[in-house]
Amino acid sequence: MLKGRHLLDPTDFSPGELDEIFDFADQIIQSPAQFNHLCDSSILATLFYEPSTRTRFSFEAAMLRLGGNVVGFSEPTSSSVAKGESVADTIRTVACYADIIVMRHPKEGAPRIASQYSPVPVINAGDGGHLHPTQTLTDLLTIRSVKHQLTGLTIGCCGDLKFGRTVHSLIKAASRYPDNRFVLISPKELRVPDYVTADLATKGIAYQEVERLDDVIGNLDILYMTRVQKERFFNEDDYVRLKDVYVLNAEKMRLARQDMIVMHPLPRVGEISYDIDDDPRAYYFKQAKFGMFVRMALISKLLGVS
Repeated sequence: MLKGRHLLDPTDFSPGELDEIFDFADQIIQSPAQFNHLCDSSILATLFYEPSTRTRFSFEAAMLRLGGNVVGFSEPTSSSVAKGESVADTIRTVACYADIIVMRHPKEGAPRIASQYSPVPVINAGDGGHLHPTQTLTDLLTIRSVKHQLTGLTIGCCGDLKFGRTVHSLIKAASRYPDNRFVLISPKELRVPDYVTADLATKGIAYQEVERLDDVIGNLDILYMTRVQKERFFNEDDYVRLKDVYVLNAEKMRLARQDMIVMHPLPRVGEISYDIDDDPRAYYFKQAKFGMFVRMALISKLLGVS
């Protein structure tokens, strides 16, 4: 039973519970009009302490399509946060008005702190460079819809694997499904954190770390591209040096299998050439739409109205 639960980490829900969400998302995709009034009178609060397009808009669109309403802020300086209000007090106040809260915050662990003070479900919409569990739900639903399975896949993650919370979440969640393998493609400076590879090693899950995309792209079922995140760098020179280290273009795609799919949490800033957009293997904009449907399913399940 998912009613009243928080989602702070992609492993908060079991694979069976994730399947329950994905199955419901599939129902919504097939007949969205049937669910137009599922959340009538419910209110979603979106507390975004960091900028967002897809995550915030998809959550708000999801609630509106379910018949509910949305309150919140997209810029913390427009709230009492600017006056020094703590996360705990903000959450306790917002929970007086809303039935469910979505929170993005630059500090790792902030949504977990929020959940400790909230009588209503809290959803982590990204905490610093740590985790992004609803992006992971989006990614897994996309993979399941296209590949018709979540097992036995070779998943390549490319780009900023050090600060990429979407990558950390995807690896953590996908490693729970049997026989998945990971190819981690990044420059040395942006390798995935040690705790991520240590967890894979402890579980006996196959992975390799490489620097050249060209050498491994032909072996992949999924290529998960990420941008180099300027906002996570303390040194501008380091960002400039690394930002264009990987650019996926038509030439590189000729090395890939015809059934490989390209995913990206977006936004992109140059790491995927626009000439890829019409390639049938490019799924990143379809992925963004899946994000709205899976969030519709998630909101419904946490509110217990599905």
